[in-house]
Amino acid sequence: MNSNKNIRKHDDNSEARPRRSFLKTAAVGAALAGTMMFGAGQAQAATTWKLQSVWDAGTVGYDLFEDWCNSIKEKSGGELIFKPYPAKAVAADNNALFDAVRNGVLQGMNPFTLYWSGKIPASVFLSSYPAGPDQPHQWDTMFYSLGMLEKTREIYKKYGLFYVGPIQHDANIIHSKKPVNSLADLKGMKMRVPGGMVAEVFQQFGVSTVSLPGSDIFPALEKGTIDAADYVGPAVNYELGFSQVTDYIMFGPPGVMSIYQPVDLMDLTVNLRAWNALDPKLQQLVEDEVRIYSQKHYLTIQKRNIEAMEKFKADGDTVTRLSQDDLREFRRAAIPIWYNWANKNEDAKEIFDMQLKYMMNDTVGYITEEDLEAAKKQM
Repeated sequence: MNSNKNIRKHDDNSEARPRRSFLKTAAVGAALAGTMMFGAGQAQAATTWKLQSVWDAGTVGYDLFEDWCNSIKEKSGGELIFKPYPAKAVAADNNALFDAVRNGVLQGMNPFTLYWSGKIPASVFLSSYPAGPDQPHQWDTMFYSLGMLEKTREIYKKYGLFYVGPIQHDANIIHSKKPVNSLADLKGMKMRVPGGMVAEVFQQFGVSTVSLPGSDIFPALEKGTIDAADYVGPAVNYELGFSQVTDYIMFGPPGVMSIYQPVDLMDLTVNLRAWNALDPKLQQLVEDEVRIYSQKHYLTIQKRNIEAMEKFKADGDTVTRLSQDDLREFRRAAIPIWYNWANKNEDAKEIFDMQLKYMMNDTVGYITEEDLEAAKKQM
């Protein structure tokens, strides 16, 4: 099938569901200082890239993306222009978006990394997964200090793509009609969650999992056909009206909003040929700018979350929290499932091995040798 059938025609003037600190490094300062050097020499013809996000027009996510894209021209001294497009503007769906960037119809995209789990198996470990690393700074550490960025770029190169870098977004949380004060309370519940690894772990605790598109969640909760639903973070979920159809929000222990998908990453991925054709100084600018954008995106969403939680409270919703013991039990159930997914693909296994080593380091301490021995008995 020709994927270009899903590429919409557009002129040069023109569902992904909406959907998280950061290390402030010298790279930020270098990026700002570096922009002063652009345009100092002889004027060059500008390079224009068309970039499509999975955010719908009019959302806070797209507004942030659009503002960032529009800032690149000035920061590059006019040498590089990013022309932003919202979801479906050029490529009509996620599959078409992936192909459009591979084929050069678009030069880049701003997706949720997990969208490509069916195309790039390792991507299941390039964003958070049940009971894995659960803090944004842990993911920045793995990408920028422990070699995961280089390995990710090696993987994406096989698909004709260049993974510029992760973009922090938010946690995904669960809204429920019933209070969930412990893992035992999950038994017998019918819950909308993502498929794959997340569904498999929840099933270990007696949850009947169902897959529903975002647009179907509110009516399913309203009719009572499901007891609870996962979706994105508080800011978006409040706007979707979840406080009208549920009374409880399930969080993890203090400091952990979600035990199953706490760091849902986006990224900037571009066409490999377009990247290789870019001047090295512009390549460095784009890499530095992605890190700046990641921070701004995350902090803006978190501010909206804080405001949204006050609204949920005013509407009568109650936050219930799982305990540290619950989290440890959830992680023990998840470990064999991690291995099952890692063993499906050599690239996935290499990424997972990096993460497992990090989680076992005493600076993190999430996994012990005893945990692994117990997991082997379940596999």
